[in-house]
Amino acid sequence: QVQLVESGGGLVQPGGSLRLSCAASGSIFRPTVMGWHRQAPGKQRESVATIFSAGNTGYADSVKGRFTISRDNAKNTVYLQMNSLKPEDTAVYYCNALSKGSNYWGQGTQVTVSS
Repeated sequence: QVQLVESGGGLVQPGGSLRLSCAASGSIFRPTVMGWHRQAPGKQRESVATIFSAGNTGYADSVKGRFTISRDNAKNTVYLQMNSLKPEDTAVYYCNALSKGSNYWGQGTQVTVSS
């Protein structure tokens, strides 16, 4: 059984930073792709950042220059460093991992940006 466990969410003021972590455990071969998505109330889930096993990355335009995705292949863990946070970044953040044709999702972690 594969599990993705996220951590690091919380409440932060505008302009602040948070670092999210997501660890994959269980019978999962090293994921080809790992990424972060988010879903705000009343909105569809959207991709935020993606990283491939070789290290190449992609970002949504709304977070470019503010968010950085990274991964530790030895630990099957993906991180999202979020800087210069804005109220519009408020959402539930989900990590996902694609491995051998199967797409796995974490349970989500709440990020709230508010003064």
